[in-house]
Amino acid sequence: MPFRRSGALVACLLLSSQTPAWSAPSNSRDYYEARNEIVWEVPTKEKVIALTFDDGPDSEDTPAILDLLRQYEAKATFFVVGKRVEEYPDLVIRESLEGHEIANHTYSHPYFNRRDSSQKIRKEMEQTNDAIVQVTGQQPHLFRPPGGYYSEQLVRVSKYFHYRIVLWSWHQDTEDWNKPGVDKIVNKVLNNARNGDIALFHDHVQGSTQTIAALERILPELKRRGFRFVTVSELLSYKRRS
Repeated sequence: MPFRRSGALVACLLLSSQTPAWSAPSNSRDYYEARNEIVWEVPTKEKVIALTFDDGPDSEDTPAILDLLRQYEAKATFFVVGKRVEEYPDLVIRESLEGHEIANHTYSHPYFNRRDSSQKIRKEMEQTNDAIVQVTGQQPHLFRPPGGYYSEQLVRVSKYFHYRIVLWSWHQDTEDWNKPGVDKIVNKVLNNARNGDIALFHDHVQGSTQTIAALERILPELKRRGFRFVTVSELLSYKRRS
């Protein structure tokens, strides 16, 4: 069910620029990993990898990616933007029906920083949470902040929604949003693939995308190597087994 535990939240959303407003986190990666508050990857002996897609859904790219995932029997996690969920609900329904995981990536894709209030962060999470629940009938459990920004405040607000913050393996940031070239995207993933990785892609890129062409080469090769493609929540279960 949608969250309505507190009084009225801020009435409007502040749309950010396209450039992340970075502010260094107050604690280290080790600190948050030890507390199980933020996940970058899940070391495991099993040959599993989690493919994640941010910023969608997209009317053209998302269906093409879903077709490829189905072709290679791959499950993935889609970190969706709330306003795009409202615009393309049928695509989110398809993602869910085909066994993929739907996760929260804010409503308007702002790049948070230390100046942002808890109310703003909560509003962004809440609107997307409600959109996902309304479309799929399922409660999301994961949150990814745009740009990978994290802080104590973001952790606290995520806990309010019972979310786990999920980032990505640093060696698996494809930077496909920046269109570095299909070969660079492919090589980034294949040359660095390890058990328990979380790979970062985007299923919505302004203008043309190189992601689909890269996936056409990445998926069959990883499958040939014996990797199994799992959702992030499935990947987290391997951490509990260790």
